[in-house]
Amino acid sequence: MLNQLLNSPTVDYLSRGMSAANLRQEVIGNNIANVNTPRFKKSDVVFESLLAKEMGLEDDTHKLKMVRTQDKHLGEAEPGRAYARVEIQEDTTMRTDKNNVDIDKEMAELAKNQLYFSAMAKQMGGYFQKVKDILQSR
Repeated sequence: MLNQLLNSPTVDYLSRGMSAANLRQEVIGNNIANVNTPRFKKSDVVFESLLAKEMGLEDDTHKLKMVRTQDKHLGEAEPGRAYARVEIQEDTTMRTDKNNVDIDKEMAELAKNQLYFSAMAKQMGGYFQKVKDILQSR
């Protein structure tokens, strides 16, 4: 039972989300550090859209997840797990030196990411507090 509580989907999703936020923090920091580097192309972290696909959600609308009834139906039996990945934004340019980092946008993304991480950490703490309460009541 304890193993089920510690390895729940909630813990899995939150831990992968926190890892994605940690990676995003590093990527944004790298973008900011290279704001004045000629020809530097900013990077972004993609995670939330991949997780939404894994969970059977698309574009914030709740759709029913397809169920595979035969081997040849719907492609793969188990979709891959979503993990954060870094993508370089090659298609834009902000200045004549070909750099595409917008410092104002990066600073806003940094603040947004810090709030995102804090919210997930609070959710994770709340989940483990509930587990602790359950174990203490036995």
